[in-house]
This record gives sequence, C-alpha cells and structure tokens, in this order.
Amino acid sequence: MPVEETLLELKRRIMELLPGDVSITGVEFEGPELVIYTEDTQKFADDGAIVRTLARELKKRISVRPSGNILMEPEKAVKVIHDIIPEEGGIKDIYFDMDKAEVIIEAEKPGLVIGTHGATLREVAKVIGWRPNVIRAPPIQSAIIKSIRRYLREESEFRKDFVKKVGRRIYRDKLIEDDWLRITALGGCREVGRNAFLLSTPETRVLIDCGVSVGTEGMPYLYAPEVSPISNIDAVVITHAHLDHSGLVPLLFLYGYDGPIYITQPTRDLMALLLLDYIEVSAREGKKIPYKSSLIRDAIRHTIPLKYGDVTDISPDMKLTLYNAGHILGSSIAYFHIGNGLYNLAFTGDIKYERTFLFEPAFNDFPRVDALVIESTYGGMNDLQPSRREAEKNLKDEIENTLKKGGKVIIPAFAVGRSQEVMIALEGMQLEVPVYLDGMIWEATSVHTAYPEYLNRKLKNSIFQGENPFLSDVFVQVDDVEKRKAVIEEKEPFIVLATAGMLNGGPVLEYLKGLAGDERNKLIFVGYQAEGSLGRRIQKGWNEIQLSNEGKIRNIKINMETRTVDGFSGHSDRNQLLEYVRGIRPLPSKVICMHGESNKCMALASGIHKRFNIETVAPMNLETLRLA
Repeated sequence: MPVEETLLELKRRIMELLPGDVSITGVEFEGPELVIYTEDTQKFADDGAIVRTLARELKKRISVRPSGNILMEPEKAVKVIHDIIPEEGGIKDIYFDMDKAEVIIEAEKPGLVIGTHGATLREVAKVIGWRPNVIRAPPIQSAIIKSIRRYLREESEFRKDFVKKVGRRIYRDKLIEDDWLRITALGGCREVGRNAFLLSTPETRVLIDCGVSVGTEGMPYLYAPEVSPISNIDAVVITHAHLDHSGLVPLLFLYGYDGPIYITQPTRDLMALLLLDYIEVSAREGKKIPYKSSLIRDAIRHTIPLKYGDVTDISPDMKLTLYNAGHILGSSIAYFHIGNGLYNLAFTGDIKYERTFLFEPAFNDFPRVDALVIESTYGGMNDLQPSRREAEKNLKDEIENTLKKGGKVIIPAFAVGRSQEVMIALEGMQLEVPVYLDGMIWEATSVHTAYPEYLNRKLKNSIFQGENPFLSDVFVQVDDVEKRKAVIEEKEPFIVLATAGMLNGGPVLEYLKGLAGDERNKLIFVGYQAEGSLGRRIQKGWNEIQLSNEGKIRNIKINMETRTVDGFSGHSDRNQLLEYVRGIRPLPSKVICMHGESNKCMALASGIHKRFNIETVAPMNLETLRLA
C-alpha cells in the first residue's frame, strides 16, 4: 500500500479510537514516529490513556503535537513565559525544539515553574500553543549544546522535510520477500580503531559506527562493494562519540549519504565537540583536514536522537533499541530486531560491565539475542583490572608519593569519560593542591551536567541536591596559552589533567615539554594506550622523545617517573566481558568478537566458546558473515 494511502487509513482508524470531543488536524510519518497534529493537545495531556491506546492498537510510536496554526511566534512566547512564571522559579534558558513543537524551560527550581498540580504550565501551554517541558538548569552551561540548539532551530525547515522523508522511507512497503541477514566488517576487527559494520537484509542496509584510527588516520573500507553506493544506506547508528566510532561520519555526506543518524542526545553533542576538535587539531599539526566543518553541521542536522529503551522502526524490516553501554556519556548498545522475529542482534560498541563513578553497568537484559557482537579491547587471558575503588586508592598513593617530594603530576586523559571519572576520584581524595583542567575537559564536563538522567543514581542525586563534585574548588580551568605557561612555571606542586589521552596531540604535550625533565615529577596513565601512539612508546620505557616546539623538532628527555594506574578504563576487562555474556538469558547462539588487537579478539572468542559452548568468531576486516 503506498504511504499516502497508509496515512489515510491510519487517520481513519485514529478518529475511530479517539473520544468524540477530541479532534485532529493531520497525521504524518516523521522519522520513526507517527505524529498526530491537534488543537486539543491539553485533552491528550490530561488523559494519558489516549496515546497508550493508540500506540497499542496501531503498533506505532505515537507523538502528539500542536497544530502549526496555534503556535505563537517564539520571541512572543518567551515574553509570555516570563510573564506567567514566577521569578523565583529561576529561569535560566528557554529554547524551542522545532521538531517536537516543544518549548524547553531550564530553571533552577522546576517545581515553581510547573506550579501546583501543573497549573502554571497548563496556563503557559494554553496561551502559547507550544508544549512546555521543564528541566532543571545544568550547573555548568555548555557552549556546544547552545550552539547545536541554535543551529537546529535555524535548520527547522530542512528538519521538517527531512523527518517526513525519513518517515516515508521507513514505512514504505517491503519490496523483497526473501529473508536473510548479513554483517560485513568494514573496520575495527582484530584492531582498535576505525569501527564500521554494515548490517544488510534484502530490504535494508544499516551502517553501525563510522570511526577513524586516530594517530594513523586509518579509514574504514567504505569503498567495499557491499557499501556502494553509500546513498543507498537506509540508516546510520552511532554507538558513542569517541572518534574511533564517529570520526568519519561527516565524510558519509560528502560521499552521497542523505539519511538519518540514530544516536542518543548526549552522543550527538559530544560527537560534535570531538569532531570539531579533530579537524582543528589536524589543521594545527599541519595534517590534511579530513573534512570541512560544514559537513559536521550537515551530520548534526541529520541526527534523530533516541532515548534508552525506545523501540524504533528504522526500516520496513528492522527495529532498533538503544541501551546503556556504561562506557561514556550516552554510549549505547544497539539492539536490532530484524524481520518478523527472524533474528535479534545486539551490538555492544564499547561497554563497561561494572558500576563506575559515572554510570550504571552495561545493560544485558535483552528479550532475546541470537547473535552478540562484542568488543575485545581487554579480552586477553591476563587482561584483568582492579575495581574503581582499588584504582582510586592506587592513584591516590601515586599522587601523594609525588607531592611529598615536591613534584608535579601529569595525567593524560580522554576529554570524554576518563576525565570525569578521574575528576570524581580526585575530588574525593581531598588533596591540598590545585587540579588544573586543560583541553576540552571543562566543556565535556558541562555536557555531562546537562544530562544527569544518563548518570548513575548516586551521582545524579548528588547533582540534584547541590553537591556537584564537578564544581569543587579544587578544579581550576586552564583556557588559554598564557595560563598554561603560568601553570608550567609554578614552583609549588600541582596536578594537571589534560588532553589528549594517548599523547597524540593536545595541550598535554606542552606540560610534557615543561615537566618531563624533572625526576621529581610523574606521568600517570589512566587509559588505554594504542599501539603506535606516543603514550604506548613512553609506557614501554622510551626515555627520549621528539616533539615540535615553535616550529622546530626538539628532543625531550623523559626523566620523570611514569606509572600506569589500571581500573579507570571505560572498557570491561576479560572477567567482566565473560560475565556480561553469562548474564544474557537465554545465551546467544553466536558471538562475534571485534574491537581489540588480534590476539585479544582471538583469546576472547576462545574463552567464550570454552566457557559457554557458544559458536564464536573473530572476523577479519572485509569479511561478511551470514547470520540468518
């Protein structure tokens, strides 16, 4: 049945199911949702059973939005909101989500904004037409989030057309009756970096991740025949923001892709932050810029954010659900339900199966998993890590040992994830020296505070109760070259947390140049150091390195102590990976091991097979596996 006929039939059915006093003005597929437009939004809001009934009967994700003719102009609506809502509510920001016809009100005291039994918000909605949504104002304002909101508002006309086009593609008639499922490895197999996999049925092609090998600039095999032409891909799913999973997403739009990117909202914001930094660092270091910033913007306007647990149609024969991966903010396990019960596939991306200072453990309570694609970063026989608490103690011992000698501590860290874990650990140590934060760490931390619902229960409650560890006086932001020089020249001991985590660029190299020669100082690694990175070379014992200094190459003596404190990683160790698989009930029939050095992938595949008698495989890049 053509899409227009389907919509007419759905509209007829909706009108049958609605109470007699509720009217609708239109029905449209927008992205993965069936959107009902109405002038009676308050009746839908007052009776939540209406939407539940429609979703159950129509078997669609339903969204109710006010008709365009009742929406007040945003500038006027802002003034009305300030007139109606009491000043004590502490409104910090008001912005409009044009996709959802929703106005989001950030306030210090959401309860006062909502009013008794929601009376104040109902009055706001009645006057301005927009659906008001009140959230607690984040304690640190994020520049990247503000920029993305402003840009998406500017692109509202494009977005309207785009989500309609996506919706009609999702709900098109299935053209091919054959049933099979294949997965093709385009990168990230028997290696760490350039993650990219193509999931294919006769009807659908979905690209899962599109990363770069940072340092070597290795790219996925996007020219493989299974992928070509890129314009025929139905959807892109990004598990998380790290560059080895998202770094080449903008290139897809240069090569002709024009479809949706499914992603969590924090991943969207962090991805934009990391992509912009990636091209800026490339330019600063004289490397070829992989793409222009305009392509990053193009990627952002093609995103369709999903919440954990939402079951979402992404094609006529495929549903997607994102679940918490416990790795970094917004990181997801992508769970695909293919065909009418034909096959279920869980793709972990990077996971942490342990409660950390930031997140709950990775989700594994799936309804059914036929095949599991799992990371193997620490899948080797001896890849065992201490718990977070042990790691915290070991880090404290190393730091106190250095401070007693009058030394300074450099901790290279990834801006997203590791930095925030280490910040919470340092804040709890009650050290009497400043902790300098350099690079993107402060901005990445501000994004974390904007999405407390993605953090673990303890941290979320602390933030809501005004005991935010990220706002501790111990942390000092370093945001320009002069401040950095002043810190390096300081006589008194201090700790500096700086990017990049593998010493492959960023401000941490400036601290290395200034502090590496003093044997009282210490360099502490808290994250994975990839083969070939400067961090791995120093970890192996190199005592002299070459770095660029004011355009000249300079030899740097590494006289400072170097230590590795395990346990802060966002990746699961071998035991956690095995426990993760054990916890899936019933066990999957097949496990595919990827995202790890060759020996780690093989070792994990062997261990899972021996422990659970499951068929396992550690494919090579460019291999295609038939799953069904």
